[in-house]
Amino acid sequence: MQGRTALIYSHEFNGFSYGENHPFKAQRFRLAFELMQSYGLTSLPGSIVCEPAGVTTEELLTFHDAAYLERMREFSSSTEPRADFLYGLGDSENPVFPGFYDWACLGTGGTLEAVRLVSEEGYRGAFNLAGGYHHAHRAKASGFSYLNDAVVAINRLLARGKRVAYLDIDAHHGDGVQEAYYDTDRVLVISLHESGHYFFPGTGYDCELGEGKGYGYSVNVPLIAHTDDPLYMKAFDEVVYPLLAAYDPDIIFTQLGADTFRTDPLTRLEITTHSYTYIMRKINALKIPWVAVGGGGYDLMNTARAWTIAWGVMNGRNLPAKLPESFVRVISPLGYPNRMLLDAMHWADEGDRNLALDAVEKSIATIRRNVFPIIIGGNHP
Repeated sequence: MQGRTALIYSHEFNGFSYGENHPFKAQRFRLAFELMQSYGLTSLPGSIVCEPAGVTTEELLTFHDAAYLERMREFSSSTEPRADFLYGLGDSENPVFPGFYDWACLGTGGTLEAVRLVSEEGYRGAFNLAGGYHHAHRAKASGFSYLNDAVVAINRLLARGKRVAYLDIDAHHGDGVQEAYYDTDRVLVISLHESGHYFFPGTGYDCELGEGKGYGYSVNVPLIAHTDDPLYMKAFDEVVYPLLAAYDPDIIFTQLGADTFRTDPLTRLEITTHSYTYIMRKINALKIPWVAVGGGGYDLMNTARAWTIAWGVMNGRNLPAKLPESFVRVISPLGYPNRMLLDAMHWADEGDRNLALDAVEKSIATIRRNVFPIIIGGNHP
């Protein structure tokens, strides 16, 4: 797939903190960017690195509630501890700190710039590292997410008459995005995630298919603990890929959370860069304009490796399996033992794997029965 690409990055991405003991660490953006630099991926011909754009209140209001935005601005400008649990602000997940509204707008502006470049400037791909806050609801912060940058940006695409497929591979279900489009057929929303049975946000079951005109346009593949590389690729190949190909959107919008990896401290899936790379290549092979955003990832090196792979694939680059020596010299004093970018395929223990296989096959059968006739059968608009 030929054409220009854009990486949305700002040093300001690293200038905020949710708190010393909070699992979300903004330093992962800098680590990912430095790994990309060490592979020469930030100075490619036909590619640019650019700052995020601004975001207006009017753009935020295409999804978010005005009173919620006002409370965010009020708390963001205060130096005193504040909380409003009606809006999900000030709890342990979504702390209030000076400038947090500006921080949320920064990420949202990055995603808006990515969709502008792809939909209006003819770029074939754009990746905003500081996007993917898929848990933010219309009037409530949730799951480390204050503003839902994906929904705000997709709404801009819809206003331009674009057909959009949203694919979310974060370990957590993209509940805020599903909420936004649950009753419409204008966006195909697919989420491949760890089952919400005992896992945040407790949604994303394969029976959640949309309602009204949106029936069949919400697709969820809940994976149970210990789902490994082969099972993850199976779910992608048998559900996600045929739906994306059949829907044939104008733009694919992907949330590329890296918390699915087997060493992530908050999740229980067992994938590696092996299946992650496979999925990135399959998306790129569709040759459909591609907007990507970051998302979860609480092992910082896993996140840096994953997003470097994604950016490399978006630019048609096959990267060496070993991390560059210059990067190893940077991370070694920080205590990171990683030396490889690419992992061998990982298989879970047999007993765990058999349970995970049963769950995957059940979901595949449900989706084929209820969704395939609508999307692949050609009955979509």
